[in-house]
Amino acid sequence: MRQFFAAKAEHPDVLLFFRMGDFYELFYDDARKAARLLDITLTQRGASAGQPIPMAGVPFHAVEGYLARLVALGESVAICEQIGDPAASKGLVERKVVRIVTPGTVTDEALLSERRDTLLLAIARGKNGYGLAWADLAGGRFLVNEVGNDDALEAELARLEPAELLLPDEEGWPAFLNTRTGLRRRAPWLFDSDSGRRQLLQFFGLHDLSGFGIEDKPLSIAAASALLGYVEETQKQRLPHLTAIAVESSDGAIAMNAATRRHLELDTRVDGDQKHTLLGVLDTTVTPMGGRQLRRWLHRPLRDRDQVGRRHHAVASLIESGVGETLRDTFRALGDVERILSRIALRSARPRDLSTLRDALAMLPQLRGLLQPLDSPRLQTLAAEMGEHDAQAALLTQALVEQPPLLARDGGVFAEDYDAELDELRRLSSNADQFLIDLEQRERESSGIPTLKVGYNRVHGYYIEISKGQAARAPTHYTRRQTLTGAERYITEELKTFEDKVLSARERSLARERLLYEQLLDGLNEDLESLKRCAAALSELDVLACFAERAQTLDWSQPQLVEDACLRIERGRHPVVEAVRDEPFEPNDLYLGDGRRETGDDGNTASASTSPVRMLIITGPNMGGKSTYMRQNALIVLLAHIGSFVPASRATIGPIDRILTRIGAGDDLARGQSTFMVEMAETSYILHHATPQSLVLMDEIGRGTSTYDGLALAEACARHLASNNRCYTLFATHYFELTALATQDSGIANVHLDAVEHHDKNGGDTLVFMHAVKDGPADRSFGLQVAALAGLPKAVIREARGRLAELEQHTRDTAPLSPATLDSPQQFGLFAPVSAALDALATIEPDDLSPKQALEALYRLKALSRS
Repeated sequence: MRQFFAAKAEHPDVLLFFRMGDFYELFYDDARKAARLLDITLTQRGASAGQPIPMAGVPFHAVEGYLARLVALGESVAICEQIGDPAASKGLVERKVVRIVTPGTVTDEALLSERRDTLLLAIARGKNGYGLAWADLAGGRFLVNEVGNDDALEAELARLEPAELLLPDEEGWPAFLNTRTGLRRRAPWLFDSDSGRRQLLQFFGLHDLSGFGIEDKPLSIAAASALLGYVEETQKQRLPHLTAIAVESSDGAIAMNAATRRHLELDTRVDGDQKHTLLGVLDTTVTPMGGRQLRRWLHRPLRDRDQVGRRHHAVASLIESGVGETLRDTFRALGDVERILSRIALRSARPRDLSTLRDALAMLPQLRGLLQPLDSPRLQTLAAEMGEHDAQAALLTQALVEQPPLLARDGGVFAEDYDAELDELRRLSSNADQFLIDLEQRERESSGIPTLKVGYNRVHGYYIEISKGQAARAPTHYTRRQTLTGAERYITEELKTFEDKVLSARERSLARERLLYEQLLDGLNEDLESLKRCAAALSELDVLACFAERAQTLDWSQPQLVEDACLRIERGRHPVVEAVRDEPFEPNDLYLGDGRRETGDDGNTASASTSPVRMLIITGPNMGGKSTYMRQNALIVLLAHIGSFVPASRATIGPIDRILTRIGAGDDLARGQSTFMVEMAETSYILHHATPQSLVLMDEIGRGTSTYDGLALAEACARHLASNNRCYTLFATHYFELTALATQDSGIANVHLDAVEHHDKNGGDTLVFMHAVKDGPADRSFGLQVAALAGLPKAVIREARGRLAELEQHTRDTAPLSPATLDSPQQFGLFAPVSAALDALATIEPDDLSPKQALEALYRLKALSRS
């Protein structure tokens, strides 16, 4: 317990797994907490201050499963191992904390999500913003960035989704940080840029940091040094796979804030579902490292049109040549080379990791041969970056058996003829079986005991076993070694000499294998940097082959990225909705830019804009497809900028710097914000950040407040976006008054999604959504019809129809006569009925009315008929 208290004093804030024989034990509060989180038995042992000591434990051979559960819950665990040899120790075996497993620093395969990066992120702050540093220890990546304000910080956290977050223990941090799991408060002095610079120089062995591009970025330096110090503190070993720091500038990517990522459902839906997301449709990568690379690309679409264009060209080359599917077939035996290399660097790689790396390196000549004839600059670059690793492949092929064991400690890792000394020690061990057979036969003959047996166990070694009934006939030169219930076990000088020789050979054989294994890791670490470049090239090649497969399977086309200010998508489709629908998806066009012309339903030109159209006012019924139409265009733009083909027959896209969305309703109780406050906060962010190169989606602005407040806000926001921000805007609304904004030179045009109401012979109504985008404003709302489809009681629908007629009549009676009033549908229904009196009459069921209700209905009809 003194050992436990000493270790716990050094690590008071984490669970302590204290090794005792075949178990890791926890005591006191750690035991109570672990028993609750892991659902293991809480026991007690001994006493302290007159009270039993709470204790819980897990078997050492199954510890990874328990660690994985704790890490998933955001807990950290200090592993206190027996570092002394129990056989050689006098008294207590020495114990020491050898590592701390935290959510952001795990590297063990069993503790990691296969297709998602596990990131540790540190934040430093200053007068001009924040410095961020994050590391993927399992992948050997170390990056930094700087952002200028709280909004940009929140957007980066939404993009990176770190498993663990390090902050200086100070006041004044944004409230959204307090809601994140895996938050760790650290001493503020650990985030000092001056001492941090010295720490980074020492770690990387450099004279300055200009090679990393962070010499003039003190906040990045502060965050990076704090992160590095935490990693060294928890891992308690060298980190040779962290060889550089990369700067990831925000200017190089299309910006998306946290709300946009949530609304577009890039990789996770609000309900937690990941299958029916853009990533769920797009990700057919073969390798886990390819899947992680794709997720990173998806969350960071690039603005560098040349780089994205090279990806498009590579995908087209894979499709035209037919090489893409061959690559994918080859990759099925590739394995997660990126994480294997990190485990090699951390010296935690298992024998099967090395055999997987061996097989991957053996594939490289075949992969280069497939890429060599292709006319694609990016594919040729990737072929070169894979490199030639013939020496490492040959070494691993010569060293390892075809199917190595799971653990190196069990031996049997190395092939015959790899090491002469090991072969000799193995021969000594393997000849033991025949010696024992011969010895047993001789002893039976000399003793006259036919049931005599020669055996072995790990505790007592070799023995001669004679049953109780025959024990009196044991030769005098036999020395009793062990007494059992039904037998006696003996040893002889000959058997003892053999035992010493064989057991020594086995121990020496295992020791020799341990030495050879360490030497093999040393040799691979010498080429670690070039092997990491190879892994990065393989993962990118996997993603490009995935893009080629998706384009062919889903009938996607290559987008054109141009310098002109335009956004033109022909026959665009929503990739996720199309994937989950059984019936065919109705494609639609989008055109924002110069010379847009609107056409009426008859196909004739209705109006033309002499100024560039930057905003579409989208009207139509609920469930008609407005939100789907807006999102599909945003997803098409995003896909185009990660290098993928897109679900459209043609897409021509000008420069885009941001994608901003305001879609859906929801409150934020953690911050004390109502649904309408969230809506206004997201709208405010868009109005302050959208530029002429931004794509903005606005859905039903103003619906969280009263009708006239909402209408006023929606109109003001639309005008501001059109005249001030001048961004590409898709503005869906039920406020028909907004359609009047589409004047000749406003830069605004109207489109609508239509529906058809079918009246059957039984008097029932059926609403058919056409999902087709047409020019001009909608002429009907179908709000009551949609409500009926949702299952509202018929009585409620009838009463709503009557009340709707009254409201519309009141609006006509009080509204000033103007062309807009006479020609436009009214606010409450988006359209005026041909006859309000007839509409009200149609809602009346005479058999259901009392005399008083019938008289009231008659008066209402009379009043309506006067209009």
